[in-house]
Parts: sequence; C-alpha cells; structure tokens
Amino acid sequence: MSTLLNPYLQFDGNAREAMEFYQGALGGDLEVSTFGDMGGPADAPGADKVMHAQLTTPDGFTLMASDTPPGMEFQPGSNFAVSLSGDEAEKMRGWWQRLSAEGTVSVPLEKQMWGDEFGQCTDRFGVAWMVNIAGSQA
Repeated sequence: MSTLLNPYLQFDGNAREAMEFYQGALGGDLEVSTFGDMGGPADAPGADKVMHAQLTTPDGFTLMASDTPPGMEFQPGSNFAVSLSGDEAEKMRGWWQRLSAEGTVSVPLEKQMWGDEFGQCTDRFGVAWMVNIAGSQA
C-alpha cells in the first residue's frame, strides 16, 4: 500500500447521497460502510448513517466522507479534513507527532475497532488532519 493524501468530507446525514452524486460526476468505485456495519446496534440512532465512504476514480482521485457521528455536532464550513493513510507506520507516526504538535488532538492515535491505528487532530494553523495507519492484513 502506498501513502495517500486526500480530502475527507463530513456531512450532516446525507453522505451517501453526496458520494453517489460524486460517483456519478467523477466515475469510479464507491465503497460505503455504515455505523451499523461496524458493530453498532442495528436499531441505534444513526446506525444507517455513513461511518466511512471512499470513492476511487479511474483518474486516480480518492475522495472520502462520513456522516457526523451520533452525539457530535455538525459544523458547516469546517466539515472537511486532510486524510493521510498508509502502512508505513513509523513514518506516519512521525508525521502525526509533527502535525499534532502545538495543535489540538481530538482522537488520539491508537488502534481502532476496524483494526487500524487512527488519530485526528487540528494543527496549530486550524487545519484538520486524519491519520490512518493500516493494520496487519494477516
């Protein structure tokens, strides 16, 4: 796996509709996982909302998105982040350390329920970053 840098958009309950629109406009393959797909109760509020969607286009574009998680406030105008993802763990941890220094960590870089290490921060310039280090595929 190579390292990717791409936009990550956040929506207020209409991520699936938006990503299907972008797929129609840009082409490509769309993968969508809901909060319910990731182990949440099927009848929980928001279980059918998008936890993660990824559009990969024939031209090499990657666009990711999600709905605002239940219990979190949607903030128009700040509903995007820059996503770094890959499997070079030490290199990515170094980037995380430098990007989060003097910033605000909202999700510590640690192993998540999907098996990867993930962290989210806002750097000292106000830019939101998401870092996802791919877990072992064995």
